[in-house]
Amino acid sequence: MKNHLPGVFSVSHLYSAILRGDVSCLAKAITLSESEKPTDQKKAGALLTQLLPHTGQSIRLGITGSPGVGKSTFIDAFGKYATSLGKKVAVLAVDPSSEKTKGSILGDKTRMEELSRDALAFIRPTASRHTLGGVAEKTREAILLCEAAGYEIIIVETVGVGQSETAVHNMVDFFLLLQLAGAGDELQGIKKGIMEMADGVVITKADGDNEKRARQAQVQFQHALHLFQLPESGWRPRVLTASATQKKGIADVWKMIEEFWKTTSSSGFFEEHRRQQQLIWFRQNTETLMRAKMLGSKKIIQQMKTLEQKIKEGKIIPSVAAQKIIQSL
Repeated sequence: MKNHLPGVFSVSHLYSAILRGDVSCLAKAITLSESEKPTDQKKAGALLTQLLPHTGQSIRLGITGSPGVGKSTFIDAFGKYATSLGKKVAVLAVDPSSEKTKGSILGDKTRMEELSRDALAFIRPTASRHTLGGVAEKTREAILLCEAAGYEIIIVETVGVGQSETAVHNMVDFFLLLQLAGAGDELQGIKKGIMEMADGVVITKADGDNEKRARQAQVQFQHALHLFQLPESGWRPRVLTASATQKKGIADVWKMIEEFWKTTSSSGFFEEHRRQQQLIWFRQNTETLMRAKMLGSKKIIQQMKTLEQKIKEGKIIPSVAAQKIIQSL
């Protein structure tokens, strides 16, 4: 993303506006953090540093599930329920990217019709671009900015299960897996890793003729979860059913999340988990910047091309070639 903000939007202006809950300036600040322009990155860093004392007062939810499970419809219903309780809700809906424009292509905001019109809600569709795991590169920054603007529930909607679900798990407090019943063996194709990371599972579209199948799937999933070792959080994941279109089971999902927060806060896990996530964020960014700096060196690029040719010719093995690159840094 090469575009950047006009100079009129100074750090001090954005800082004051975000603390007032100015939605327009919040969107501009997120755009600023996503920009690859060095001057914008410097501004974004300064802004986030100033806002840091005003962050952290939210529940961060990661919601994932296979395409067709109804993530956007569920979030629309869940978000409306939360705003009916007076909660401010921010949704960071991460779309898969267009290979040509690098922009988002699903348009989640248009599929959250009710929530998008709610004054207590903020929806930000963001392209995942080249980032794995169904999350955008600057999702963590966006979370902090939304918290500073007073949003109490931050929802990160991912592209879907498949690549690096730990990316989502490492930036949220509660990881919710949505699953659709009535599509054959409900447990088929669900990775053990995803199940182990899930703090809760919701069987969606539990209405009409599908309600009975949803109840059956609920039993299957709950049994599967009990086979896993009790998570470090001390929280035993639960399986619920819900119908977003009929607004059934939505209140139960919120109640489950509240109970999770109370359980993990009293044990000290909640805050410790967030501290560990900060360290993971630091390490990942350090690796990313080191890689970018290395690949920005003409000397390194030339050395890599030479070594790649030797690898193709069978004169050197890849691991030894990589060591030579590191030694020349």
